[in-house]
Amino acid sequence: MKKNFLLGKGERLTEEISVKPGGRPKDHPYSFNEAKKRLGPMLSKATSAIDALPPDACPQDQAVISIILNPEYLAKSYFPSGLFEEVGVEIVGSKSKKVKPEKRSRNRETIETVSTELFAKGTRNAIRKWNQNLTDWTGEKKEAGLITIEEILAPEPRKKIKGTIKDHGNLPIEIVLHANEIESKNYALQELQKYLAHRQLSTKFGHRFFAKGLCFLEMEAPAERLEEIAQFSLVRALRQMPELRLFEPPVRSTTIPSTPPELPNNKPISAETRIAIFDGGIPDNHPFTKWVYHYEFPNMRPATQEILTHGVAVTSAALFGHIHPREPLPIPFCHIDHYRVLDDDPNADTRELYEVLERIEGVLLEQEYDFVNLSLGPNLPIEDDEVHAWTAVLDDYLSRTHTLATIAVGNNGEGDSFLQLNRVQVPSDCVNALAIGACDTPDTGWQRTLYSSIGPGRSPGLIKPDLVDFGGVTDRPFVVFGPELTPTLATTGGTSFASPNVIRLASGLRAHFGSGISHLAIRTLLIHTSEKQKQDITEVGWGRVARNLDDITLCDDDSIRVVYQGEISPAKYVRAPIPLPPGIISGNVSITATLCYKSQTDPHHPGNYTRAGLNVTFRPHDEKFSNGEKQLHPDSKSFFGSNAAGLTEEELRRDSWKWENCLHSSKKPRGSSLKNPCFNIHYNSRLEGRDFNPDEKLPYALVVTVKAKKMNNLYDQVVRQYANLLEPIRPLLEIPIRT
Repeated sequence: MKKNFLLGKGERLTEEISVKPGGRPKDHPYSFNEAKKRLGPMLSKATSAIDALPPDACPQDQAVISIILNPEYLAKSYFPSGLFEEVGVEIVGSKSKKVKPEKRSRNRETIETVSTELFAKGTRNAIRKWNQNLTDWTGEKKEAGLITIEEILAPEPRKKIKGTIKDHGNLPIEIVLHANEIESKNYALQELQKYLAHRQLSTKFGHRFFAKGLCFLEMEAPAERLEEIAQFSLVRALRQMPELRLFEPPVRSTTIPSTPPELPNNKPISAETRIAIFDGGIPDNHPFTKWVYHYEFPNMRPATQEILTHGVAVTSAALFGHIHPREPLPIPFCHIDHYRVLDDDPNADTRELYEVLERIEGVLLEQEYDFVNLSLGPNLPIEDDEVHAWTAVLDDYLSRTHTLATIAVGNNGEGDSFLQLNRVQVPSDCVNALAIGACDTPDTGWQRTLYSSIGPGRSPGLIKPDLVDFGGVTDRPFVVFGPELTPTLATTGGTSFASPNVIRLASGLRAHFGSGISHLAIRTLLIHTSEKQKQDITEVGWGRVARNLDDITLCDDDSIRVVYQGEISPAKYVRAPIPLPPGIISGNVSITATLCYKSQTDPHHPGNYTRAGLNVTFRPHDEKFSNGEKQLHPDSKSFFGSNAAGLTEEELRRDSWKWENCLHSSKKPRGSSLKNPCFNIHYNSRLEGRDFNPDEKLPYALVVTVKAKKMNNLYDQVVRQYANLLEPIRPLLEIPIRT
């Protein structure tokens, strides 16, 4: 039987191109004199506030002030580096902040919009001098950057305290400091200890994690004195230490056949592919040990039945998916290394949250896995203005490796929506991982389960969950093996099982196709082939993952699917042609495209979290030039989001696509409007919100599907025309019917 496999080596079609920079001169909301007049009183008030701080709250006389940019100056090219150099302050972090500017350029209406709040660290003496000398500034050179600022203020200690806090008693707390691991031998921690000791507060610090410009620190303190601790100038945020998510599945057990299907005797399909699962453990001598290596850390207490049940169920989903009791089990795709990272009672010890992360990080730093699944994490919905330690640590690791991770979004989807307690939970906000929610059936007519946490994620990282898969509901539970040493089926439900269900499909692609499809391309293909429903994207992300490998890897006769696995240099442009046969195609043509890449991250700058951005322009017809000879490139059409020319950085950021590291969309143009269509891809790079050109190229994966219902030999025509360039990606092993 003829099989049309997806086409690889699309990168052979690409070429680097030159694009003439455009744009009109910048219109400024404020003149320099206007800016100086309006900011003077603000700076004076902020200076007085930091001067009033106790001396030991300002280590080495350093304080932090907030500088809010006017929303029209969010582009990295407008970053006022010269101004900060002139004043003598260092930007140590930022976050997004809603602001209604006093004035906009070209007399436009002022509206509340998202801007950036910068945290500027400097000596109080330097800030004092800025305040004293501002009246003498004339706007020359570096001083001119003053016009980019909308507000200047001193942070209020009470606003550093996040979430709900008990009003009395000793609490385990999590402190986030503006601190660098290599900076003066952690002087920030030493100075904080002195500050606490002077106030007879505990100076005993627990686990700590450094991530770029932040230090995440655990300790205990009286609830009544948290605002006093937050007064320490280098404290960025403070919250009560979150607990780990409890293993209470939202779906209770129901009756299933007592006799489970027979476990296969086969070895895994791939000996090279490997998954790491971090969870509740696997009992010794469990039947899964044929395919699963289980590891425990020293000095851990014996696992409880509850966490073993969860660990086995998650592993069962990664091996076999949702089990159909009366059908034969599929052969596992690969070996699994299961690490028990949970102690007997995960929340009995307040230090457990950081200990679990430390165990996970230790394993990942020792070896690089193809795939990782996390069905646990803090019981904490994400916040827009702060990145948690779990997210910061995992995102940094994933940005530097090939590993593809799936992370369950959590089961708090029925939480209070007004308080946003139903949002996806940490660390499923990782931009370099797939956040997985749950739907109610593996069949047609699926919906998000009510318990599955919803988005949006943070921007960048807006589309969370990325995908959903079957997770089980009361009327249709998820079927797994139990922890008993004699194979026994059990029923359960939750995003904990949807997530390994997806990683199983991903590992199947790797097992059958080998290195012909990279981990990044696998992520792109999973999103690209997801099933769409008329549901809000905040509930189901891009959709439900494909049902089997064939849905991902095979094309109909009237369609093609092309995989591009390329690299692009900073500030460069690459043209990626969409392969089509010559001549006009009748009727409408469906074009679906997905672009994914990994990005290094700046957790101390949540609003500028990703360092890389690929801006994509769709040019459908290479002979359409609206402006005649003045136009270097053919006309463009919108494809991914609202990235049309002429939008401001503010509008692009509000539309959330400029720095997103996953883009996915479909269009249905007329076939007559297409001639040598292509995507032009431009690599933008930044560092902590300012301009930056890294030395390394950025790997990306682009998948394009074209379907023309009135051309029933489209696949064959494209294969013949591009015979020396595109290659069908064939499996190394035959794919079984049920995967």
